[in-house]
Amino acid sequence: MGSESYVIINGLRMLKEVLVNQGENFLDRPELPVAGEVFKNRGVLTSNGRLWKQQRRFTLSTLRNFGLGKRSLEERIQEECRYLVDAFGDEQGSPFDPHFKINNAVSNIICSVTFGNRFDYHDEDFQKLLQLIDETLTLSGATMSQLYNAFPSIIKFFPGAHQTVFKNSRLMRNFVKERINKHKEDWNPSESRDFIDCYLQEIAKNNSDGIFQEENLMACAVDLFLAGTETTSTTIRWALLFMAMYPEIQARVQAEIDTVIGQGRQPALDDRSNMPYTSAVIHEVQRKGNISPFGGPRMTVKDTVVDGFRIPKGTSVLTNFTSVLFDKKEWETPDIFNPGHFLKDGQFWRREAFIPFSIGKRSCPGELLARTELFLFFTALLQKFTFQAPPDTTLSLQSKMGITWGPKPYKICAVPR
Repeated sequence: MGSESYVIINGLRMLKEVLVNQGENFLDRPELPVAGEVFKNRGVLTSNGRLWKQQRRFTLSTLRNFGLGKRSLEERIQEECRYLVDAFGDEQGSPFDPHFKINNAVSNIICSVTFGNRFDYHDEDFQKLLQLIDETLTLSGATMSQLYNAFPSIIKFFPGAHQTVFKNSRLMRNFVKERINKHKEDWNPSESRDFIDCYLQEIAKNNSDGIFQEENLMACAVDLFLAGTETTSTTIRWALLFMAMYPEIQARVQAEIDTVIGQGRQPALDDRSNMPYTSAVIHEVQRKGNISPFGGPRMTVKDTVVDGFRIPKGTSVLTNFTSVLFDKKEWETPDIFNPGHFLKDGQFWRREAFIPFSIGKRSCPGELLARTELFLFFTALLQKFTFQAPPDTTLSLQSKMGITWGPKPYKICAVPR
């Protein structure tokens, strides 16, 4: 690809070999020029070596301290579900594009943990920022951005999508920097309100290794903000589209919601174990939606032999999740949306070939949060609405590629139940 050689890994056996059995040899990320401009090769997503290990460890422990996997964060998500249900209800069953309402809701969860506050759905500045992020992530997959990855020293002089990505990423960083500066003004070292406060405490300790510094705080906050918004909201957009296109599956989910939860209270995480069909549908949305077909690229940290092939140190590696999530040997009907893939004797069945969050040491650090959000948002919406195509409209599963693989913009009707 351009001047870079890539090795592409296919199939569950080989992915496990690379990401788990020999995972230590494939821990690094290659330095992709576009990602370098957006993430600065700091933070959690694109950094390497000791910097990555420390930032990931700190980020995960801080997220746990602020409720990841605990009741307090569940209550925060439930509160946001109420706001989102109200926003959908305001449409009164008329056709609308749910994209930025969903983006706002999902983003508010990670914003409350990272920045200490949520943003109203009518906040024009925040809506502009969400549109900026969406444009950036879409254009990152555009032809000129990929050409920049391959030939940065030449393409940097040309106009095109990559220039918009750079401009937008500067605006995003400015948004985060403003939040950090505001935190510094009213910072109280004895009380940590959110992720930024915790990181400022680490900076104040003045560690001699220099890992904890403001540039890395900004990168981690951008990572959390982007990754914590885009992947989950894209999955929910796929979910609503699938429900509108498969009304019989939607009806079964609603029947299970009515039986287990009813209409008198909000869905809670404890309900999940009693809702095998709903869990199967959410997993099938993730499998068929396949929002990250190759996951994050990897790079060998030393010469490595995989299945008899020698992969030299510094080689870029793509892990082809699509080859697993649509493997005819692993799934009965890989090309069909079929929740039965995750059911066995009426109970939920977790499949080894289900790897949308990746596997191994560099798997998605937000998996627990994403799984919680998907269940609570999905059940809260289907508890209150039936999703249908607008009159005289045929919905389509056509997709568009950016940083993630998402559905093309669509309008839908959320009919109150």
